[in-house]
Amino acid sequence: MIKKNTIDLDFDREHIWHPYTSMTKSIPVYPVTHANHNIIYLETGEQLIDGMASWWSAIHGYNHPVINNAMIEQINNMSHIMFGGITHNSAVELCKKIVNITPPSLTKVFLADSGSVSVEVAIKMALQYWLSQGITTKQKLMTPYKGYHGDTFAAMSVCDPVNSMHSLYSGFLPEHVFVPAPVSKFGSEFNQAEAQELEAYFKANHSQVAAFIIEPIVQNAGGMNFYHPDYLACVRKLCTHYNVLLICDEIATGFGRTGKLFAVEHANIEPDIMCIGKALTGGSMTLSATITSDKIAIGISEGEAGVLMHGPTFMGNPLACAAACASIDLLLKQNWQQRIKQINTQLQQLHKCSELNAVANVRTLGAIGVVELNEAAGNVDVAKIQAYFVEQGVWIRPFGKLIYLMPPYISDDTSIKTLCDAIYNAINNKHY
Repeated sequence: MIKKNTIDLDFDREHIWHPYTSMTKSIPVYPVTHANHNIIYLETGEQLIDGMASWWSAIHGYNHPVINNAMIEQINNMSHIMFGGITHNSAVELCKKIVNITPPSLTKVFLADSGSVSVEVAIKMALQYWLSQGITTKQKLMTPYKGYHGDTFAAMSVCDPVNSMHSLYSGFLPEHVFVPAPVSKFGSEFNQAEAQELEAYFKANHSQVAAFIIEPIVQNAGGMNFYHPDYLACVRKLCTHYNVLLICDEIATGFGRTGKLFAVEHANIEPDIMCIGKALTGGSMTLSATITSDKIAIGISEGEAGVLMHGPTFMGNPLACAAACASIDLLLKQNWQQRIKQINTQLQQLHKCSELNAVANVRTLGAIGVVELNEAAGNVDVAKIQAYFVEQGVWIRPFGKLIYLMPPYISDDTSIKTLCDAIYNAINNKHY
């Protein structure tokens, strides 16, 4: 039985700052009492089919008994303990699992508290590695336009400097080397001109570049760009040739979302550093990890500082680690590949949106479905379209010109059809 307390929406509106929202021109927030399986329950009585997996993290849905029981068992022992000078079984077992499922060359795991922080750690690793080698000229990063890597300062500095959520801060952030966004699409032919253009950037900048950072296969919040695996393979080849480290940000793409356990597998490459988060705990707790090779870890450890200069208070949080262990086991014990294929089959229903005048493009990959509006339609009015979606019994949160789905993997065919229909009807009836 869920105990229902009335949620004070007036206080919320006056005092609580929600993500990417104004305190003077607020948009409605919807009071949630609980969530279970793939359903979000509102205080006002609506039951919403979740199409977002809580920003792509809740791959097993909500309130999963296996994850809940793992956390209950852990919390009865300790919910947190400092990680400096101390270890515990949840962290050890989690890191064993991470090393086992990520590319073979990635053997050293740094646990952090959020995706953005894992990117900060990755950037620190790259910069500190070259310093430890006595190379002081490699102080910049290289990255494609349309990228998104988080909201903290170093992460913001490698997000698209013009069309991202962080363009406002461009004068304050370090200036890095941006290359054209991948153009050749997933499933089409790779244009070799992209490889030549990329090499020109490497040739001109490699002496000052510590690392190339990229979201493998899918540039997510920067525009849901599904690009050709050969682009990623080309980046890996050029990084090796020009002595630049490769950081792959798998925070959104990891744990099966693109149809592979990790998106780097589409290109059959191994990065020097990889970031994971979001679905790591099945969306139950905040946790991330930055994984790297012996080469990088030993290089840093033999340098002047002797240690990686980072150590979050909640690093290796036992409760989050226990949840992550349970989530990874849940994923690997099922035929998750078939589940993703089935979701992708159902997401094909979005293609009927292509017939609508306001739609520029519809694309799917793995358990991701995207409907992109055209320039004439403009950006989505989030408050307007979400009110309509709630009326239709679904939870979908668009951004910019993109109305997209990243549902929990437990979503059944009927749920996904309802989500797809809601998007079609919202555009067709101009509720955007």
